[in-house]
Amino acid sequence: MTSRAESPGGHGQVPVNGEPRLVVAAAITDDLDSPQLLFAARRNAPPVFAGLWEFPGGKVDEGESPEEALHRELAEELGVEVELGDEIVGPDAPAELPGIGSTGPVWELRAPDAAGPRLVMRVWWATLKPSADGGEPQPQPLEDHDLLRWLEPGAWRDVPWLPADERIVEALLRDAVERNRRGWC
Repeated sequence: MTSRAESPGGHGQVPVNGEPRLVVAAAITDDLDSPQLLFAARRNAPPVFAGLWEFPGGKVDEGESPEEALHRELAEELGVEVELGDEIVGPDAPAELPGIGSTGPVWELRAPDAAGPRLVMRVWWATLKPSADGGEPQPQPLEDHDLLRWLEPGAWRDVPWLPADERIVEALLRDAVERNRRGWC
């Protein structure tokens, strides 16, 4: 029997003893059909990642679907709600996760090693939903981040991304170009 431990945020049980972990993230943009701007968040913790940029999101807790976890994480980290678009399917081997099953192709963040279990990510395009009063939503760095930035077209590579996120940025750029081409056809 595999043991489980309570997650630090009290959101449920998390895998231990080498079981793979699933992380979800949002590539927040201004437009799902023709993305121009890309939202990035700079980490302030843990120290090894402080100052590096990432896509907001976090770990999936037991009993949550990946999409539910992503909505929860974005509310906790940024205080926003999003509309999810297409998933940016990863190139790496699926993970078999307890309670979820196979993930399908993923983005591998960390291979299993002495430091911990395999860590894999799923990423979706997303746009911000209007705030409760109908106004323009204003993401805030509520958890794990000290700076937020909208990256302009041509500047998506201009921040020091977490190493695992660099190839996701490249995939997003390819997908954004294809979406824009379709928009002009």
